[in-house]
Amino acid sequence: MESGRRRGLSSVLSSLSLLCVVLDLQLDGVLGATPVEIEHHLEMGRKLLAAGQLAEALSHYHSAVEGDSKNYLTYYKRAAVFLAMGKSKSALPDLSQAIQLKPDFLAARLQRANILLKQGSTQEAREDFQAVVTVEMSGPTNKIQKQITNQMLPFKLSMSPVIQKLFFVFQLSPWDPESRELRAECYIRLGDPRKAIMDLTPATRLRADNRAAFLKLSQLHYSLGDHHDSLNQVRECLKLDQDDKECFAHYKQVKKLSKQLDSAEELISEQRYQEAIEKYESVMRTEPNVAFYTNKAKERICFCLVKMKSAEEAVDICSEAHQREPQNIHILRDRAEAYILLQEYEKAVEDYQEAREFDQDNQEIREGLDRAQKLLKQSHKRDYYKILGVSRSANKQEIIKAYRKLAQQWHPDNFQSEADKKEAEKKFIDIASAKEVLTDPEMRQKFDSGEDPLDPENQQGGGGGGGREWPFGFNPFEGGNFHFKFHYN
Repeated sequence: MESGRRRGLSSVLSSLSLLCVVLDLQLDGVLGATPVEIEHHLEMGRKLLAAGQLAEALSHYHSAVEGDSKNYLTYYKRAAVFLAMGKSKSALPDLSQAIQLKPDFLAARLQRANILLKQGSTQEAREDFQAVVTVEMSGPTNKIQKQITNQMLPFKLSMSPVIQKLFFVFQLSPWDPESRELRAECYIRLGDPRKAIMDLTPATRLRADNRAAFLKLSQLHYSLGDHHDSLNQVRECLKLDQDDKECFAHYKQVKKLSKQLDSAEELISEQRYQEAIEKYESVMRTEPNVAFYTNKAKERICFCLVKMKSAEEAVDICSEAHQREPQNIHILRDRAEAYILLQEYEKAVEDYQEAREFDQDNQEIREGLDRAQKLLKQSHKRDYYKILGVSRSANKQEIIKAYRKLAQQWHPDNFQSEADKKEAEKKFIDIASAKEVLTDPEMRQKFDSGEDPLDPENQQGGGGGGGREWPFGFNPFEGGNFHFKFHYN
């Protein structure tokens, strides 16, 4: 009986012993590593951190934290690695845990205060700073924010004092989205949207869901004519919430306008100028309230009309566009070209000179001015277009038709007196010269660039003026008898 009891007790003790071993193995995983192992991880973490091997150091600090979750120093040291890696948000929970375990741990409070201040959490940062020092502090950012709030409430005309204070806030709190959004609003009020964009762009990344900033960015780009950037920003808003009504409404408007603008420029590149004009007219109907798009449309319609050689209409549209944008050199260039088509060279020179005042280094403007000045000088001598009474855009058939009519009118056989015959001969030669130059593509190109190919000053050994050779290789008026049959070329 007694032996049975002993065997039973021995069995129970063996079972308990086995249970303790199992529990010890399980608790080893729950309670973590031994103090020696924890110290090893901390030492390895310190060495790796000093060597700049941050990822490896972080791995050891993870193990140290898991081994002893009650040690405030392990959390603090892991936070130091996160900070070295530039991961302030990840460091914040570790610093808070270290402070919770040891409320008087001032080093952790100081680190947390700096992070909170950069994030713009000024009140929480102030509480940590107060815990670090014994003297009561009013908190510099708290004072500044109150001043800013008081100044911004009525939105006075001058935002400059507010902006100056916000510069100081950014030095302390570069990660605070509210301060950036506040300064962006100031810049908008001051009429400086590009600076507002520079503040709002980082603000979109400082909040998890900042649809309002994306929408505002899109609207600012839209107002400046950056329709592609506007489209990109409003799409970011819709990525966060595709059902956002404001973003979707703006998206539809920007997408429609952007498509019209791109299509119009494509038509211009294909030299389909009339269709491009119609497309730009659609642009003005789509967005009549933003001056940039109306100005752009007027400028490009002016360009298209010049390319179509609709000179008079081009001058009207270009002049309207010039009133809207007096310093736009492209409008001045195009109007100058329209004036050249109308043979109003002095006005063309004036427009090119004005454009050059705004851009001294523009090669196209310099060349255009030089050509307009040559044409003006040339017009004081002989203008073959005026001689035939045709426009600069006249085609070959129109030139030949005008030549035949004038040649028949001024043929010397039609006149009786010697004086009339001499005058008719002179006109007839000019008419024939004009026809020769304007029906030859190479000679016409030279003349259009301001060079008279029949002027002796531009030739080597050629005649010109009263002594130039007859353009067809002979002079039918030699001998003084003008009885011949004239065959039109």
